[in-house]
Amino acid sequence: MNPIRIITCIKQVPGTNTVEVDEETGNLKRDGCESKMNLYDLFAIEAALSLTDKYEGEVRALTMGPGQAQDVLREAIYMGADSGTLVSDRRFAGSDVLATAYTLSRALMCMGEYDLILCGKQTSDGDTAQVGAELAELLGIPHASGVTHIEQSGAGGVIISLSRDDYIVTQSLPFPCLLCMDGDINTPRLPSYKRKRALPDLSLHTLTLDDFGDRDESHYGANGSPTQVEAIFPPPARGGQEIFTGNGAELGEKLAMLLFDKKMVQSR
Repeated sequence: MNPIRIITCIKQVPGTNTVEVDEETGNLKRDGCESKMNLYDLFAIEAALSLTDKYEGEVRALTMGPGQAQDVLREAIYMGADSGTLVSDRRFAGSDVLATAYTLSRALMCMGEYDLILCGKQTSDGDTAQVGAELAELLGIPHASGVTHIEQSGAGGVIISLSRDDYIVTQSLPFPCLLCMDGDINTPRLPSYKRKRALPDLSLHTLTLDDFGDRDESHYGANGSPTQVEAIFPPPARGGQEIFTGNGAELGEKLAMLLFDKKMVQSR
């Protein structure tokens, strides 16, 4: 089989639930925020690396965000990806899912040929699970979501398993195509310390709006977002916690009295 060319779309998300919100724009303040790679994107990277381990090829990581999003590209490369590309421009700020998908589609057109695009099922900060499907539609390629297994086929494509409510679907797709990984597909490998030491001057590629074929600013960021968010705010912090100590019998009695006091249960 021919070596497989994979681009994996990843995202840096807040690593804490105490994220500040810009009161004017309604956007999350990502600059300087404690961040991590989106969990489902780790499954996508592992799937890509497992495929190239088996069939050879290359894995390129792609992310969109501010400058600090380079951290997740480096993490992907230390896991085994061959290169990373950051899509970053202030004119992309405020993008909804459609504007994000459009921006990524223009970036992919700058990155040359590929066989397979892998994405996580959804992100922990938005939870929309829409960007992958919208990206495939904008690129005009077939796609599938809820993927739990991938094998390269000899016919120039992949054979995949898709998780549904109470059954598994087996399907084949031709290259190029886009797949969204479910959470049960694999166990992501850890970044390699040896690989990190071997790449001290890691160079990442950056794309801005000026690199795209379509430079119309009305197609990007808040201007290109048909979804308008009226308000966004973090959930209120939970309070009023009470900790009980004691043995099983004592704890059971204290819990029962608490339920009686709050009138959640009635004594007979």
